[in-house]
Amino acid sequence: MEDFWETGFLNTSSEDMDNSNSSCEDSVETEAFIHLSLPPAVFIIIVLSCLEKRIKRCCIDEKIPLHGHCGIMAPFDILAFSNRWSLGFAFGIIADKVMYLFTSDHFISLFPRWAKVFVVLIHAIEVGISMYPFFACLSTSYAITGAILGFLYTAAWMFISVVDYFLCPDNNFLGEYDNLIKGWPSLVCYLFLLGKFVHIFVKAIIVRCRRDSVNEETSFVETHQILYVQKLLRKPLPEPPQKSWIRRKMYQWDPYFRFPSRMIATAVLLFVCLYTFVVGEFIVSKFTIDMLKNLKTLLDHLLQSSPDELEETMALSKSFGEFNTVVEGVWICTTVASSVMSVAYVLLMLACYRKHIKKLRAGKKCYFLTESESETVPSTQCVLALGRFTAYQIAYIIWGYLIMHLMQFVAGMILVYVIILPMVHGEWAKLLDKWGTVILSFVLVMLLRRLELLAGSRVFLQPKISPKDDQRPLALDNRKAFVNFSYFLFFHSVVVGFFSCLMRVLRSTVLGAFLVGRLDRPVMPKGFEGCDKAYKSWVAMLLMDHYHSNPILVCFCHILDTKIRQRQWQKVNGPTENTDMREIAPRVSGRARKRWLLLYTLLNNPSLLQFRKRRLGSNPVDFPQPCAVPPGDHSTDQLVRWDQHV
Repeated sequence: MEDFWETGFLNTSSEDMDNSNSSCEDSVETEAFIHLSLPPAVFIIIVLSCLEKRIKRCCIDEKIPLHGHCGIMAPFDILAFSNRWSLGFAFGIIADKVMYLFTSDHFISLFPRWAKVFVVLIHAIEVGISMYPFFACLSTSYAITGAILGFLYTAAWMFISVVDYFLCPDNNFLGEYDNLIKGWPSLVCYLFLLGKFVHIFVKAIIVRCRRDSVNEETSFVETHQILYVQKLLRKPLPEPPQKSWIRRKMYQWDPYFRFPSRMIATAVLLFVCLYTFVVGEFIVSKFTIDMLKNLKTLLDHLLQSSPDELEETMALSKSFGEFNTVVEGVWICTTVASSVMSVAYVLLMLACYRKHIKKLRAGKKCYFLTESESETVPSTQCVLALGRFTAYQIAYIIWGYLIMHLMQFVAGMILVYVIILPMVHGEWAKLLDKWGTVILSFVLVMLLRRLELLAGSRVFLQPKISPKDDQRPLALDNRKAFVNFSYFLFFHSVVVGFFSCLMRVLRSTVLGAFLVGRLDRPVMPKGFEGCDKAYKSWVAMLLMDHYHSNPILVCFCHILDTKIRQRQWQKVNGPTENTDMREIAPRVSGRARKRWLLLYTLLNNPSLLQFRKRRLGSNPVDFPQPCAVPPGDHSTDQLVRWDQHV
C-alpha cells in the first residue's frame, strides 16, 4: 500500500517540480509582467497622446504653444471598417488576459473581504491599460512612431510569453509540448502584429522617401457602401442569376456588405477564448480521469491483498473499470460535439448580424424585432451596447459551452447505461422488457395522432374550392360526427397532455441551455424579451450600427460634405469647370426644376391657384388634395382641378 502511494497517486515527479520551480524563479511569468508593463504602456500612451492633434482649441493653447497637439487618443474606431484583421489579432492577444481575469485570484487573499470587489475592478483597469498600446499604435496617424513603439512593445510581450511557455512549464498534462499547445494562438497573434508593424513602418518610409503628398482628410464613406447605393439605383435583373450549391446551402458572398472591425475582432477573440477554455477543461478532465484510473489501480491492489471477498471485489472492480471507460469515451465525444457547436455559434452570430443589418436597411424591423421593442430601446442603452456586446458574448459563449457540455455528458451517460451497455452485454430480453411498453405507447400515440389529422383533413373539412389550392378551406363538414369525435378526443387528450407537458418542459430546458451562448436569439418567450439583457444588448448594438453605418445616409452625408468643401474652395480659388459635385450630383433639366418648384409653391399656397393663367382648350386633371387643410374648407375645391400647363 505504501509502495503504491510512493509511486505517485497523481503520477508527478518531485524532481521535475523542483526543476520547473527553479527555472520559474529565474524568469518572469506572464501574469507578473502585466504589472511590470504598466510604466512602458503609460509612456507609449502619453507619447501618442502628445502627438495627437485636436480639432478644437481651448484656453491652454493661449498660454502654452501646443500647436494643436496633446489630444485624446482613441484605441480604435468602434464603427470603422478598416484595419479589421489587425484589430482582430490584437484582440486575440488579450484573450488569455481576459481568461486570466476569470481564473486569477487577483491577490484577493492579501486584502480584506470588503475590498475584494474594488481589487477586481482595479485589476481589470490595469489589464486594460497594459493592453492599450497594441490598439493605439495601430490606429495612430503617426505611422512611423506608432510602428516603432508597437513593434518594441509587442516584441517584449512575445519574448516574455515564450520564456514563460518554455522555461516555466506547468504540469505536463498534455505531454512534452504542453505550454505550446496552450499558447500557440497568442504566439500567432504576436507574429501577425509584428509583421503588421513592420509593414506600416516600411510603407511610411516609402511615402516619406518619395515625398508623396499625404491627404490628411479621410473620407467616411467606404467603397462597399457606394457600391450598395449604386446597386439600389440600378434596374433589377428580370431573372436572378443561378447560384451554386455553396451559395444556396452554406454561404453567399455579398460584395456590398462588410463586417465592421468590432465584429471581426469579436469573432477572433471568441475563437481564442473558446480554445483556451476547452484546453483548460481538457486538462482538468484528464486530471480527473487519471485519478479515477489510479483509484481503479488501488482497488485492484486491495483485491490482491484481501482474497476473502474475491467475487464481490472483482465485480466491483470490473464495474468501476467499465465506468471509467464509459466516462472517458462519453466526455471526449461530448467535448468534440460541444466545441463544434460553439464554433458554429460564432459563425452563426456573424451570419445573423449580416441578415439582421440587411433587414434593417430594407426597413423590415418586424422580421426580428417588434415595434414596441424598437421604440422602447433607449439611446443610452444603444451607446453602451457597443462596448458591452463583445464582453457579453465572451461570457455567454463560455457559459453556454460549459452548460451544453455538461448536459450532453449527462445525456450520453444515461444513453450508454440504459441502452448501449445492455446491448453490449447481450441483455436484449431485459432491454425489451424495460422499454417495450414505452416504445409501444409512443408508437400508439403517434399512430393515433396521424389518424386524427387524417380524419380532420378528410372527414371534417369541406372539399377544396379549386384543385390548385394547397389545402382545404377552414369550413366544417359533418358537424354531428365532428362533435362526437371532439367529445371522445377530450378524454384521450387528457392522458396525452400529461406527457406532453413533461416533454414541453424538457424541450424548453434543453433548448434554453443550448441557446445560452447565442445572443442573437432570445431565451425568454415572446413578450418577455425585455428580461433577456443579452438579447437587448444585441438589438441595441444592431440599431446603433444601423443608424451610424447605413450606406444611404453615409453617402448622402458624403455628398453634402463634398458640396460644402467645394463651395469653400471656390470662394478662395474661384469657380472651376471640372468639379467633383458635377460628377456626383444628377443632372436635372431646368424645365423639370421649374415645374417642381411651381407644384411645391401651389401646394403650400393654394390661394394662388385662382390667379393662374390657363390655356384655352386645355383639359384639367385631378390634383391631390393636401392633408394639412381641414375638411370643410371650400378653398380646397380649387385644387381638385389642375392645369396641364403645370
